[in-house]
Amino acid sequence: MATIDREVGDLRIAIDSSLCVAFADCVTIAPEAFHVSDDGIVAFVEPQRVERGRLIAACDACPVDALLVWDATGNPLVP
Repeated sequence: MATIDREVGDLRIAIDSSLCVAFADCVTIAPEAFHVSDDGIVAFVEPQRVERGRLIAACDACPVDALLVWDATGNPLVP
């Protein structure tokens, strides 16, 4: 699994680039947080600008579970 991680408030978010196929549902929900890069993989923009609930919803919208979210204690929130 090739991942790119980011700490955002009390969340840790990872993009699994081996799963991402750029459906871009996350971009539709939170374009401040994500965009589709030139290589066709979702990448971070400024996820700290997005309200926590909407950020989690954007990650949860991924149909291939390429976005993973954990809380501060390491409990998985998405998927």
